[in-house]
Amino acid sequence: MIRSTASYRQTHTHRLLGRFSTLAQLLVVVLAVQALITRTASAESNDRPNILIIFTDDQGYGDLACYGSKTNKTPRMDQLAAEGTRFTNFYAQHVCGPSRSALLTGRYPIRSKGWGMPADEITWAELIKPAGYQTACIGKWDVSNRKPIIERMPNAQGFDYYFGPLGANDGGTVRFHENNKAAGSTTDMGSLINLYTNKAIDFLENKRDKQKPFVLYLGHTMMHTIIDASPKFKGTSKGGLYGDVVEEFDFETGRLLDTIDKLGLRDNTLVIYTTDNGPWNQPAYTNNKKGHPKGSIFWGSAGPLRDGKGSCYEAGSRAPCIVRWPGKVAEDQVSDAIFATIDFMPTFANLAGFAVPTDRKIDGVDQTDLLLGKSKQGARQTYFYQNNGVRQGRWKYLKANHTVPGYAKDKTRKPVEELYDLNEDIGETTNLAEKYPEKVAELRALTAEIAKGE
Repeated sequence: MIRSTASYRQTHTHRLLGRFSTLAQLLVVVLAVQALITRTASAESNDRPNILIIFTDDQGYGDLACYGSKTNKTPRMDQLAAEGTRFTNFYAQHVCGPSRSALLTGRYPIRSKGWGMPADEITWAELIKPAGYQTACIGKWDVSNRKPIIERMPNAQGFDYYFGPLGANDGGTVRFHENNKAAGSTTDMGSLINLYTNKAIDFLENKRDKQKPFVLYLGHTMMHTIIDASPKFKGTSKGGLYGDVVEEFDFETGRLLDTIDKLGLRDNTLVIYTTDNGPWNQPAYTNNKKGHPKGSIFWGSAGPLRDGKGSCYEAGSRAPCIVRWPGKVAEDQVSDAIFATIDFMPTFANLAGFAVPTDRKIDGVDQTDLLLGKSKQGARQTYFYQNNGVRQGRWKYLKANHTVPGYAKDKTRKPVEELYDLNEDIGETTNLAEKYPEKVAELRALTAEIAKGE
């Protein structure tokens, strides 16, 4: 782990002070120590990246051209993938709030309690601030029960600045907060991608302390449930309204990345793009408020994956993820390493120089070597599907009885244990449980073991 500034200062101060006794000599030492502190802080600032997290809502694994879409045009996301590494075995969680708590805490939602994330959970934002970072959160929060509970809102959870809604847009209205104060509302869903992007750009250009590295966590409302695009993009894609939204997101993300370049921040900014869960594509879900007929499927594409949001099959939680850090993260690469949002906490700890909490179970692992190309497979071999099963390498096990939202239940599924070889069967079409009973028993036990963690 990168050595902290405080530790460095203390060690060298004691060494120098031990050599001198006179006041004059002490003054010389004080000046030397101050110079040392300045040089150390500057060096560490240069070594430690800014971090930009772009987190979309309910976007499908197959929505971007670089992930296989033949319908949506996404030139800026494709460019980002060409400039960095695209991950094909990356996991968020299978629903919104729990996905955000996992990203923030490095803990599976069975521990951090998802939408009900308690105030005593520790986020990486709380830990990275004392390490010298400025922190900002813009967009959907979703871990304070969608209510203005001050001790569970962004400012109390480590963010210097916040703008966005505390919940989703299911009712067709979003109500904003700026820091801890109400800041109006809108029913214009087509304005949100541009609004959040403008707020992010304003933070970069006007609100940040330019003497500090920063973390900017941008959580979009789109493409969640009541989707809409601005007049500039509505009706312009081949993918209907959903395609319009995807292509507007691509354009607005390009504006944000151009701002990073314009401000000279490109080379030392770690950019992470991903989404919170799979697409809301089940026919059982109906959005009558916007006139969509019962049984319609108008949301995103899961590509080759089975099912969608809320499901324990791969489309529920396997997400697109692109990472760029010029000169550090390999360009134009595709990685099949298992990687997850819960890994952000320990990875940021290494890169930014803070300690991971030791008083609670942290499920994330440090993936610095994976990002920097020092390890092909990374530090993660397992992924836990919300107490419904587990992945270990190529093998995926699911319990006989799933606990998933009603809309995500596959009514054709028999209540039996399932085993899939994801290397050979990414679509989870062939259940191998009867063929490999010993592997089923091993992964059943592993599922129970992970679930016991505090």
